[in-house]
Amino acid sequence: MDRISHTIIKIAKYMRALIIWFTVAVVVGCFCGLIGSAFHIGVDKATEIRTAAPWLLLCMPAAGIVIVLVYKLFRTEGQGTNDIIDAAHSGSSLSIGLVPSIFIGTVLTHLVGGSSGREGAALQMGGDIGYHVGRLFHLRNQDMKVATMCGMAAFFSALFGTPFAAAVFSIMVVSVGSFLHMAFLPCFVAAFTAYIISVRLGVVPMHFDIIVPALSVSLFLRTAVLSLSFALVSTVFCTFLHTTEGLFRKGFLKNPYIRAVAGGIIIIALTYLCGTADYNGAGTAVIRAAVEDGTARPEAFLLKLLFTAVTLSAGYKGGEIIPSFFVGATFGCVAAPLLGVPAGFGAALGMIGVFCGATNCMFSSIVLAVELFGAEGLMFFALVCGVTYMVSGYSGLYSTQTILFSKIGADYLEVKTNHHHLGDRHDPAPEIRNTGTEH
Repeated sequence: MDRISHTIIKIAKYMRALIIWFTVAVVVGCFCGLIGSAFHIGVDKATEIRTAAPWLLLCMPAAGIVIVLVYKLFRTEGQGTNDIIDAAHSGSSLSIGLVPSIFIGTVLTHLVGGSSGREGAALQMGGDIGYHVGRLFHLRNQDMKVATMCGMAAFFSALFGTPFAAAVFSIMVVSVGSFLHMAFLPCFVAAFTAYIISVRLGVVPMHFDIIVPALSVSLFLRTAVLSLSFALVSTVFCTFLHTTEGLFRKGFLKNPYIRAVAGGIIIIALTYLCGTADYNGAGTAVIRAAVEDGTARPEAFLLKLLFTAVTLSAGYKGGEIIPSFFVGATFGCVAAPLLGVPAGFGAALGMIGVFCGATNCMFSSIVLAVELFGAEGLMFFALVCGVTYMVSGYSGLYSTQTILFSKIGADYLEVKTNHHHLGDRHDPAPEIRNTGTEH
């Protein structure tokens, strides 16, 4: 009888946990689906208005000042994606003011032609929403990080339409080398809920039509060589972004108003020098042309990197993932034919490869590739992600991300990405748990 009672209690315990997490996930997914859809529509509308009225580019310095004022109004100065990842690490508190701050800041940035994406904002708003829903349900402190991950996954899914990749990415991006398995179900349910809502509200999931060449040993080896260049580009991408951010926080540019005005003037000048608006905004049309049509300018990836670095370093808002897609796709489109790989397929490989190297999330990159391009090229995408992850080093978009294991051996390291970059207020000197051959 005691054994039966114990079994019943155990079953009840698991069912209670399942119901609680399902409820939390659905609530988070609903909030993120609704707000994420509004955000997606808002950014798209801002882009349409800017395209119809190119003179709005001249308003960029003024918009930068408004963004600084908005962040001061909501008392969220200096907060960003790194703080969300910190919260996912430890369940630390987040300000609800970050949601309107990043929403308004990102829409304004796209309205006036700043070069950024929208997924950085997605991780910030989603993580913030997830955290506060967790507080609403009085979750334990150690469970708050799962609620934060749920929000990150849901908002990411609402924008991209990739619920599986969003769930895996939100867990993997926090600690590379560790996967909190119990977080997958609530993250996936939240992501799928947000996805359904966003589709019903008219958000079109991101998808590309590509032609995958026949698998052969020769093409496989050439793809492996091409992957080395993607690793290099991802490292340059991250290093340049962080270095530029450090430069923009020195001297008189420490003042956020001066920094925003200076960055806006630089973007205006660069746009007129280039003679095209291809590098303003997210640049999804250029990405699609590279992947589906196999066309891209040779210098496009370098110019997008420059535009994005200046925009984000000056204090304008958005994200780095869509720019990483742009850089990877345009570079891959140009570099792939040099190795006999079709340009469009090379753009797809580059898009995923640079994303993988920049985020240090190998498996979520593979899943994302399948959701964006289909499963036919899975072997090639897996190869690209494997090579890029291994040789891209310890740089990354997010300085609070933890890499637990060496990339070239089985040593346990537990280091923070970009600990050497200027201006990293966390200053996490790498803690070596097991001394090996790598330093």
